Amino acid sequence: MRPPLSSRFFRVRRLYQNGRPICRGGRDLVKGGVAKAKEKSRTASVERKTRETSIRADIDLDGTGSYSVATGIGFLDHMLEQLSRHSLMDLAVKADGDLHIDFHHTTEDTGYAIGEAVAKALGDRRGIARWGDALIPMDETLTRVALDVSARPYLVWKVNFSRPKLGEMDTELFKEWFQAFAQSAGVTLHVENLYGENNHHIVESCYKGLARALRQAVAIDPRRAGEVPSTKGVLGGSL
Repeated sequence: MRPPLSSRFFRVRRLYQNGRPICRGGRDLVKGGVAKAKEKSRTASVERKTRETSIRADIDLDGTGSYSVATGIGFLDHMLEQLSRHSLMDLAVKADGDLHIDFHHTTEDTGYAIGEAVAKALGDRRGIARWGDALIPMDETLTRVALDVSARPYLVWKVNFSRPKLGEMDTELFKEWFQAFAQSAGVTLHVENLYGENNHHIVESCYKGLARALRQAVAIDPRRAGEVPSTKGVLGGSL
């Protein structure tokens, strides 16, 4: 009787990739792939300076969800803290902007800076799961978020608010933040509020949904063994 497939697989002495030996034994293939993917620290720092804002963002994709956020906009700080905590991405953001005019530039540029840091930390995106999605309830509210870390930026935003402001922040600015993040992070991002009444719950469920979906998508897939998650062998552009 032949031994089970799993037993035969793990007795493989040497496997090859591109003509070169890469492991001894099947178990090493999985462990080696994870170790290789984690060799490079997935951290990044970005500084963005314009005449309107000065922003620094530091992230660690493989963190614990710790954060230090100071944008000068209380409600935005609260949302970015949710993003960090529920994605398990360590996040530090310091922003100085022209808040004497309004919150638009600081909100948008913070999205650009964090998104750019994510893209920088991902590098060529080898070994990642690539896709993620989340369905987030908050009391009477339910929001769906799905994303593809494809290096092809696109935003679908199906979120409506019944109030023009939350605290001192214009609710129309949340779309600007998500658009900026998707653009600079290089993600295809769909955000849809299915139903809800409380505007705070609606927007917070959007950020929590992004966090959970991003956590899935950037996670290292041990079976990819450091490969780009595309049959094209590369992500980005029109490919």
